[in-house]
Amino acid sequence: MCDTFVALASVTRDGSVLFGKNSDREPNEAQVLEYHPAGAYSDGEQVSCTYLTIPQVKATHAVLLCRPFWMWGAEMGVNDKGVVIGNEAVFTKMPVTRDGGLTGMDLLRLALERSSSASEALQTIVQLLSDHGQGGICGYENKKMAYHNSYILADPKEAWVLETAGHLWASLKVKDFYSISNGLTIGEDKRAG
Repeated sequence: MCDTFVALASVTRDGSVLFGKNSDREPNEAQVLEYHPAGAYSDGEQVSCTYLTIPQVKATHAVLLCRPFWMWGAEMGVNDKGVVIGNEAVFTKMPVTRDGGLTGMDLLRLALERSSSASEALQTIVQLLSDHGQGGICGYENKKMAYHNSYILADPKEAWVLETAGHLWASLKVKDFYSISNGLTIGEDKRAG
């Protein structure tokens, strides 16, 4: 199982924000750690994600990403504004889309490239879900592996949990600390759409 956690300044000894994530990808699926500098783009430019090409924004933040070598998106990363995101596969009763759409890892990378805060990253993912949906095969050797996604999104001031199933989503502002794994965790205390 994958796990992601965050502890905010309110519960750490030195007042820092702690974030951690592990990965349980397939044994032969190498993880790439890579840096992409900030970018500036012209109107009409496109970005090619894992399975889908979408409009590019005018400017992107610099990002440090950890991603499966064959995917465009990332499993975890941080940008030059101090926004950090980790994602988890979640399995629900809602059908998954195996063709097209943005993978959960594409959504993570796009949010880091386009957002200056954790709350802005949450809104970026929600808007991309609405505009393009999520989907696609997410296994390297296992070509049947498809899933929905959950995230912890944090910056030096706040953190959010975002859980998705298809185009549906729910979010929760983290009070002191939180952890997610491969299941949905948000109960009644949520903002959902």
